[in-house]
Amino acid sequence: MKFRVLSLLLCAVAVPGTAAPAAGVVRARENGRQFDRAARAMDRLLNAWMAHADSRTLLLPDRVPGRLRGLKPGDGSRLYTPHNSGADLYPYLILTANLTNPILYRGRMMEMLRNEIRYTTAAASVPANLELSTGELGPPSLFGAGEYAKDGLLAVTEYLGRTPWFYRMVDMTADAMERAQVKSRFGPLPANDAELNGDYLQTLVRLATMTGDRRFTAWARRIGDAYVEEVLPGNFGVPSGKWDFEQHRGDGKLRLRDHGNETVVGLTLLFALENYWQTPRAARYQPAIARMLERIVESANGDGLLYNQVDSKTLKPSNTGLSDNWGYVYGAVYTYYQATGDSRFRDAVRKVLASLPKYRNWDWEPAAKRKLGSFDGYADSIEGAIYLVNREPVPAALDWIDSEMNVMLAMQQPDGHLENWYGEGNFNRTVMLWALMKSQGVRPAAWKPGVGIGAVKDGGNLLISLQAPEPQLVRFDFARHRRVMNFDRNYVRLNEFPEWYTVDENRLYRLRPMSGGTARIVLGSELIAGVTMAPGEWILESEGAPPYAAREIR
Repeated sequence: MKFRVLSLLLCAVAVPGTAAPAAGVVRARENGRQFDRAARAMDRLLNAWMAHADSRTLLLPDRVPGRLRGLKPGDGSRLYTPHNSGADLYPYLILTANLTNPILYRGRMMEMLRNEIRYTTAAASVPANLELSTGELGPPSLFGAGEYAKDGLLAVTEYLGRTPWFYRMVDMTADAMERAQVKSRFGPLPANDAELNGDYLQTLVRLATMTGDRRFTAWARRIGDAYVEEVLPGNFGVPSGKWDFEQHRGDGKLRLRDHGNETVVGLTLLFALENYWQTPRAARYQPAIARMLERIVESANGDGLLYNQVDSKTLKPSNTGLSDNWGYVYGAVYTYYQATGDSRFRDAVRKVLASLPKYRNWDWEPAAKRKLGSFDGYADSIEGAIYLVNREPVPAALDWIDSEMNVMLAMQQPDGHLENWYGEGNFNRTVMLWALMKSQGVRPAAWKPGVGIGAVKDGGNLLISLQAPEPQLVRFDFARHRRVMNFDRNYVRLNEFPEWYTVDENRLYRLRPMSGGTARIVLGSELIAGVTMAPGEWILESEGAPPYAAREIR
């Protein structure tokens, strides 16, 4: 019966005179339905949190009453922190509003930024915790600045480019680094732990390429040198959870989940940049980075999944739970492959992706009275997988992503919340990553319920299904890694939004409806800005690279 239904569907979508396979249309339509489903879930969470905004500042508290990780009965606190609400919630509501409610994006989200700067900056542009109920401001927090930049403002910048949030990140990061207080022989560092140093390192590498400001390069190298020349040699080739830069010793622990893996990611991205620049540091860093990644892969279980924490010397797990951040670390492994061409590191990534079907319904982040644990473990694990399948589309991993997305989406409650804490922003992050995977990066300028865009690649072309009650302004993606981030290649980056199908600003494309209507010749820059498309199926075909003057283009 299933085969008969599929055959009927294929017959129903067969379009005379087109080369696009009917099966592709079926997939594109289904992807469009999933896009609409994802946008609905994101919009529900956005609206749920907007109801909790502080009346004076419009900022959001870290937690609201109820459920698994919300405030307990009798707790009347309304605490805003830059490292929680600022880093994990607000940025993904910005991105959601940009898709589902552009008026809110241009209005309320900008007001929140204005008030975040007005009410929380405590030393230059470095933020502090703010008790919303009393207005009490805490001390300036380098931890808050580092987390807000890396986990939040970077994500907004990776997708939206040079917005006011980018400039907030630039000045805040510079002001924080000017106030670094951990003494080392390499100069002042932000912290003595792998988490915060890694936070800053990931941000600094991006700001170095985006701004051309030599301060960011120098600060990144200061952190990189401290780890490559002191911490890694002194800790069996891997980062130490904590390190005393005056006593030159650490805790002997390698943490591979949140609050520890950040330096692995940052060091590898810095090496990739130095390697592209062909600096002496690249040659000096390469053996250390390779050994670090080799030892991390060696510490994995038989399927390549990583433990939460291992002993730096023996690589034996001291916490046998599996890390939901495995994909972040393997992103670094793949970045090393991209920079060097060493296929061993690509093979390691493909191995772990192929093993994912064994981990359906896995309890990544145990929570009391929750068989499947917290949604947050699913959000992080799926996020990492999406980064990797963008580069290595292993079928087993693609199927796993869809099955686990169904599990996570089912955790959302009717009021839009999941567990009533700031981490719910991570839900919207991963749902948006999945939606853009289904649409190949194509999106409506302003989504409304019932609008779905799905797409599949057909050779070098893109088959698009637009489901909507009326024509829509539709935008296409571009090579943001090159045009926005100024990287030489599309390295795997934590808090990125992967590029699926990209158009080149200065190439010509033919956009034609599969129903047989008139084709349009458009520039890639026009597709990026947005073109109006009627509901139905479309094919986008590239006319190749210029020059065009000697060609006949119809």
